[in-house]
Amino acid sequence: MDIQLIILFIIGLVFLVYGADMLVASASKLALIMGISPLVIGLTVVAFGTSAPELAVNIQSAWIGQSDIAIGNVVGSNIANILLILGAAAVIAPLMVSQQLLRLDVPLMIGASFLLWFLVFDGLISLFDGFVLFAGIVIYTVYSIRKSRQENNAAVQAEYAEALDVEVSNKGQTTIFKQIALLIMGLVLLVVGSNWLVDGAVALAKYFGISELVIGLTIVAIGTSLPELATSIIASLRKEADIAVGNVIGSNLFNILAVLGLSAFVAPNGIAVSESAIYFDIPVMLGVALATLPIFFIGHKVERWQGALFLFYYAAYLVYLVLLSTNHTGLEFFSDAMLWFVIPLTVLTLSVFVWRTWQVTKLKINY
Repeated sequence: MDIQLIILFIIGLVFLVYGADMLVASASKLALIMGISPLVIGLTVVAFGTSAPELAVNIQSAWIGQSDIAIGNVVGSNIANILLILGAAAVIAPLMVSQQLLRLDVPLMIGASFLLWFLVFDGLISLFDGFVLFAGIVIYTVYSIRKSRQENNAAVQAEYAEALDVEVSNKGQTTIFKQIALLIMGLVLLVVGSNWLVDGAVALAKYFGISELVIGLTIVAIGTSLPELATSIIASLRKEADIAVGNVIGSNLFNILAVLGLSAFVAPNGIAVSESAIYFDIPVMLGVALATLPIFFIGHKVERWQGALFLFYYAAYLVYLVLLSTNHTGLEFFSDAMLWFVIPLTVLTLSVFVWRTWQVTKLKINY
């Protein structure tokens, strides 16, 4: 195997992650120096920054006609965000889920997943489909910003300044030029990194005889989700459950509406969607999103054992993809075991959990 392929892929991934980190840090500091509301920063710069790797990879893939990587990256990232990232964060520390996420963001994430599934049934994400998706993120962002104006942002501003190690009142040209330079460097790393990562991923897929969709769903998706993974794990360690959960839900929403929406704008003939993605991978993404409902709404908490369950299912999903892509003889046995034993057992366990939690809640109300 050509070692250059691995080096190209790894360097591209490193550039992508560091470029995104540099971009979000410098843009946030620059926005604070210029007196921009921290909430606006969170809804725009930070949201874009954590999903910047997915966006960079998708635009590059869509531009050169690698539709399977573009679709696989978003779908795979959304699956990884919930099962891998949220699961790992919950194993570290149980996560409380805020009412705001339950009332607005989680239903919107599920709704966006259904919308994507509906749009791809013709086998293509067209320019019009991209406009519909991107319009969704614009409406969501405008609504969130308008709603936030009712809140007092002074404390949040100070918190951002402390976290970013910058004085809000510091508007010196030296600091501004420094942040602009870092922002440009971050963008350059993103562009170069995404280019190399996509080229490396395509070459690896051809070498191993694995479909580009599987490469996008696994290696590329996990690689571009590293910023979300780092953010949620650090937030969990710091007992910041809102950030850990909100980061995952917000990223999934942004990936579907903004990343795929913008990707459709640059794809010469639209983004082709394979039958495998339409009838298996996107439904899995939708099922994973729906699976959060009983866990989030009952008890408003993700327990450690539920996080471990998420991790188990992510491992099972990866095993299935590997067995499928290699035509392994154990695929049928593995599929039957998951379909007729593991999944029913999980549904039964969650049902008992929901029933017991409901009984406890009812007793508390009565007494």
